Amino acid sequence: MPPVFPFLPQRLDGLVDIACNLNWTWNREARRLFAAIDHQLWTRVRHDPFELLQQVGPERLAQCAADKNFLAQYDAVMRWSAAERSASNTWFAQQYPQQSRDSIAYFCAEFGLHHTVPIYSGGLGVLAGDHCKTASDLGVPLIGVGILYRAGYFDQEVRADGWQEDTDMPFDLARTVIEPLEGPRGAPHLAMVRTAGRDVFIKAWRLQVGRVTIYLLDTDLEQNHRDDRPLLSRLYAGGPGLRLKQEWLLGVGGVRVLRALGIQPAAWHANEGHAAFMFVERARERVAAGERFAEAVQAVRASSTFTTHTPVPAGHDTFPADDVASCTGPVWEELGIDRDTFMRVGRHPADSSGAFHMTAAAVRLSRRFNAVSRVHGGVTRKLWASLWPGRREVDLPITYVTNGVHLATWMANALMRLLDAHLGAGWGNRVDDPSLWDDVLALDPQALWDAHLKLKRNLLVHMREQARHLFSQHAREAGRLAGTGVLLDPEALTLCFARRFATYKRANLIFRDVERLLKIVGNPSRPVQVIFAGKAHPADNPGKQILQEIYQTTRDPRFEGRIAFVEDYDMHLAHVLVQGGDVWLNLPRIPMEASGTSGMKAALNGVPQLSTVDGWWEEGFNGHNGWAIAPQPGDNTTEEDAAAADQLYELLETEVVPMFYTRDANGLPQRWIHMMRHALRAAGLRFTSRRMMMEYVQDYYVPSIRGETTPDEAPTG
Repeated sequence: MPPVFPFLPQRLDGLVDIACNLNWTWNREARRLFAAIDHQLWTRVRHDPFELLQQVGPERLAQCAADKNFLAQYDAVMRWSAAERSASNTWFAQQYPQQSRDSIAYFCAEFGLHHTVPIYSGGLGVLAGDHCKTASDLGVPLIGVGILYRAGYFDQEVRADGWQEDTDMPFDLARTVIEPLEGPRGAPHLAMVRTAGRDVFIKAWRLQVGRVTIYLLDTDLEQNHRDDRPLLSRLYAGGPGLRLKQEWLLGVGGVRVLRALGIQPAAWHANEGHAAFMFVERARERVAAGERFAEAVQAVRASSTFTTHTPVPAGHDTFPADDVASCTGPVWEELGIDRDTFMRVGRHPADSSGAFHMTAAAVRLSRRFNAVSRVHGGVTRKLWASLWPGRREVDLPITYVTNGVHLATWMANALMRLLDAHLGAGWGNRVDDPSLWDDVLALDPQALWDAHLKLKRNLLVHMREQARHLFSQHAREAGRLAGTGVLLDPEALTLCFARRFATYKRANLIFRDVERLLKIVGNPSRPVQVIFAGKAHPADNPGKQILQEIYQTTRDPRFEGRIAFVEDYDMHLAHVLVQGGDVWLNLPRIPMEASGTSGMKAALNGVPQLSTVDGWWEEGFNGHNGWAIAPQPGDNTTEEDAAAADQLYELLETEVVPMFYTRDANGLPQRWIHMMRHALRAAGLRFTSRRMMMEYVQDYYVPSIRGETTPDEAPTG
């Protein structure tokens, strides 16, 4: 049940209903409604409507209930909310009326929907969140299945020496939009899964994301053994043993929860290998119903899609066979096979250790297998070629759907208002028309530049307020405070780098030649500043060391406070960064970036990207929307990094900085604005999640629902 707000006037009780469905997060009018209650408080509570309604005074609520303008706005949002409950006039209903009643189960280990629901760690989760939001927009009958991490992902605090501390800050479920579900006859659980020799009962919670429902699994129940209650409480924590149990509970428990709720999906999608046991459980069901194992596998494969986001072998989950047997118990007996046959489902031909590969299992148990960009498709075919011995890599049945981002979530209000004025108020209904994005190239340069400067100021104000809070909480010394961004110049060229601090993302590449960087950053007439944000995985000490190196650099007086690090990166901070920077910096080592979506989000706000040619940038860079660091020759990573850094400095010195600071008689950087318009056009035209979702529907979901016959090119290796 949602929180109770005793001072909320009856005339405004619909505010709670609006807050309980996360589609308010991507509706401008709904967000504007909450902000109109108390704009300063709305900012302080970081756009959390429940906190807003909890803290706002009863006098102000009474004023809103008597304000004709506010009530007109409120009534309009209520009408929109009611319309959003219908799926009768959506894109999917119009294109596929025969499939409108068929549901699609979408399993993912994390969902990044809003910072108030912290059950995500980074790009995979945010991509899953955008996937669900877009399914809602288009009326795709998607059902999400994930895990309720009561402790969330870790909270980041950086010590004075720059080392990342990982702390737990469990969130209060009673102050969120997540709703508990009861089992049959009021039971607290909906399903039971046996693991490690014990029965584990699973509770489910419901999260409404527009027209899409996400079910989140939870084991914190009194009837569970004390060691099993926290199994699903932490995201990506506790080592491989815990992770294996989480994936077993997600896959098997997720299927059983859907069955208990009476949901019978016609198509199934596993987003990454974490959910591969979902395929196993469905095969077990069919064997229990009388089918042979081979027949069950064929039937499961026919309706299944698997997406991989990982371009390197080490990024795929693998578990020792004995650990898998201990976790699952003799599930092979229920499948009508022996242990060795079951373990071969997850065998990688190139791995002699006998480990169970979750990705290999997912590939063998799904008909449709895709990567998340064109270049990642090639990398994935090379990585998994041994599953199809004797086949040419180019002929392998591995396709790709390039990731995209949810426009209404990531484009700033200021940009949307600008497009309202230029394209007309109904432009959001014409985003599939390429000519709409061609018209963006005619945006008024002064208006676009003014909108960008406003967003840039918002970013710097946000950083100053966060620094003020940290200073008041910890009384940090001035030298440390300088690294939080309080000395940043709103007029200076600002580069933003906000990613997970994995070593291959090379956050520290820009510091490879400090003396050369100092000349770029410290030029008094053309200064440059860099903002960093991001977390290193709790177990990734090399990533933590890179973060520490950068953090310590923020305190180096030679940089004069022009290098800043913002702590505790989350979706709220991500919004102000992708909207407020001048350049989005992305420096992954090729070809280790599967797709990357942060640069797409920045581009939707007219922010050009400077990136190595990897992931989506291999498709997205066109010479007009940013800058590209081409693949560099070298016999080792040291040589490659040195060559990439040299090209980065050269681009900054000869192209990026001069273009930004070259102004016309009106003080406008006309060439820069030209690039901003092209960045916006390219992102809107090709890299939104709307295009992505349409491809999944047309090429994966609907064929699965219809049972369309395609060559069944199952792995033979």
